[in-house]
Amino acid sequence: MSLKKTLVAAALGAISLLAQADTWPSKPIKLIVAFPPGGASDAVGRLYAEKLSEALKQPVIVDNKPGAGTAIAAEAAAKAAPDGYTLSLAPAGQLTVLPNISKTLNYDPFKDFAPVAVVASVPYVIAAAPNTGINNLKDLIAKAKKEPGKFTYSSCGNGTLCHLSGELFKTLTGTDILHIPYKGSAPAITALLGGEVSLAFDTLQVLAPQVKAGKVKGLAISSAKRSFLLPDLPTAAEAGLPNYEISSWFGVVVPAATPKEIVNRLNAELTRIANSTEVKGRFAAQGVDVLNSTPEGFAKLIREDHARWGKVVKASGAKLD
Repeated sequence: MSLKKTLVAAALGAISLLAQADTWPSKPIKLIVAFPPGGASDAVGRLYAEKLSEALKQPVIVDNKPGAGTAIAAEAAAKAAPDGYTLSLAPAGQLTVLPNISKTLNYDPFKDFAPVAVVASVPYVIAAAPNTGINNLKDLIAKAKKEPGKFTYSSCGNGTLCHLSGELFKTLTGTDILHIPYKGSAPAITALLGGEVSLAFDTLQVLAPQVKAGKVKGLAISSAKRSFLLPDLPTAAEAGLPNYEISSWFGVVVPAATPKEIVNRLNAELTRIANSTEVKGRFAAQGVDVLNSTPEGFAKLIREDHARWGKVVKASGAKLD
């Protein structure tokens, strides 16, 4: 194709996208979620999908695409048409952890997506299976150092923030604990409940019910302050592990060439939803913090956390098991 024809085709494509932006949305919208039902990502995605459906007067359908440490969902989102009809609820690990740990990804976290807004975050909990006899964080560290390789931890998948939260713990404590990845939080916590693994690093939303019921032993929470959901659970700093502060955020992204008008409309709607009393209340009951940001603010967060977790990957030697 000649340069002239290429330029004409590009111009026509841009005009077509702008025309679509004027009538958007005129049909159902898909929201890709990188994990199966039963975890924090799915719960956040379904609430925002419900509220976006009401705001945009079109169905917003959750499409769960778990697997490959969230890469399957990310690749599907990156390849989607940039017309505003495919959104992706990207967990922090998808944009900041996995790109640092995998050399075979078919997406670029900076080039393939247009950030829309950060919408929620939730801290992590370190929990132990009852059969380990571990009662607190200092107890875990002492036993793990005494018997390197004895203990195992489950995560919601290779290259996820669940995975790297465990690797960061190992780096900070100088312990050797074996990583056992699962396809989502639900099977990872089932393994913990059954004593198949010694520990789990997962979100407060997922682990709080199990800790409350006495089915697992909560050791610490990764936030700067305690959660009202588990008021007796100390922060990692209180439990003797400073610098272990992690939160799993979730943000909405769209394919990179999506018209700015659609990105701005989505940001405005997501901000309004995040600030609503109903959404704040429903998430607070689950230990989830509601967030909102500009597209530019979200892009800055991605860059900063990508650099942060890149250092953790390098220091820990974390690999895709």
